[in-house]
Amino acid sequence: MAKQIHYNAAEHIPEETAADPYLRPAFSLGNRLRRLVWNLCWAVFYRLSPRPFHAWRSFLLRCFGATMGSNCHFYPGSKVWAPWNLVCADQVTAGDGVEIYNAAPVTLDSHAILSQNAYLCTATHDYDDPAFPLIAYEMHIGAYAWVCAKASVAPGVNMGEGAVLGLGSVATRSMEAWTVYAGVPAVKVKERRRPPVASTEKP
Repeated sequence: MAKQIHYNAAEHIPEETAADPYLRPAFSLGNRLRRLVWNLCWAVFYRLSPRPFHAWRSFLLRCFGATMGSNCHFYPGSKVWAPWNLVCADQVTAGDGVEIYNAAPVTLDSHAILSQNAYLCTATHDYDDPAFPLIAYEMHIGAYAWVCAKASVAPGVNMGEGAVLGLGSVATRSMEAWTVYAGVPAVKVKERRRPPVASTEKP
């Protein structure tokens, strides 16, 4: 099934904004101002908060439109590009150095884990279009999935329930449930044992 584009800058930014398409902004002025305010909040109130203050950081994310379940652990070194495009179920973890570049909505299901310096990327550019517009895809990380340290998930890629993306790996294709992937690009390595209490799938 072909990936569905969630956002295409060419459909939102008028051509008259700049004669050179490479100089056109990818997002509206309102979006950019909103991100500016969020970045200031992140730098002062989020980034400098003590490590145990997970509830405080969840509160700040909610203030900017994120949906945060109970007991989410977002560490102070983590960064969310657009909180209003973030949906987290309960007990989601994002370690220090994690970056969620969510130009399109990102959903993290219950007990999903993003380890240190993991990178979720929802956007790229249409290099076949002379205007080179930014395009973005929604991303879904299933329950109990784990993106290991320094691993990256590419635009349009989803992770099934319990999927694991190994250390430093790069996922360019969607990952099956309860399966371990590793490498650049990541390939299926083995099946993951499914704990009885961890499954959220319907029988």
